[in-house]
Amino acid sequence: MRATTGEQMGAGSEQTDRGLATLVGRLTEGLTRLVTQHLTLARAEIMEDARVVGADLALIAVFVPFVLVGYGFVCAGLAVALARWLGLAGALALVGALNLVGGAVGVHRAVARLKAHQVMADTTNELTRSVTALSQEVPRGR
Repeated sequence: MRATTGEQMGAGSEQTDRGLATLVGRLTEGLTRLVTQHLTLARAEIMEDARVVGADLALIAVFVPFVLVGYGFVCAGLAVALARWLGLAGALALVGALNLVGGAVGVHRAVARLKAHQVMADTTNELTRSVTALSQEVPRGR
């Protein structure tokens, strides 16, 4: 009778080992699929961000020359108009100072906007959710 009990224990241990191997295999497969999905999402998000930024940069490059020429004419006209009251040197200095202040404010806003933009926000959120889900304790009980 003892031999039978020992054989039964060996068989139970073998079933547990196979069950554990199956669970580890499924876990590995699930983690591999999760990592693959995260990498696919990151790649797609990087490609979309690059496409949007590239299109915006192309538009800026096309219109900047027109803005610069128009801006130069406006500044020259303003300096000529102010020269009646301030003299030519005073008018040029005033227009130049206004340009410096306006340019500094614009650059400051652009830098703040760049700092506020979150690159790959969706990927970061999905990775955070995955890490949270994987780090939760599994309740023990059978």
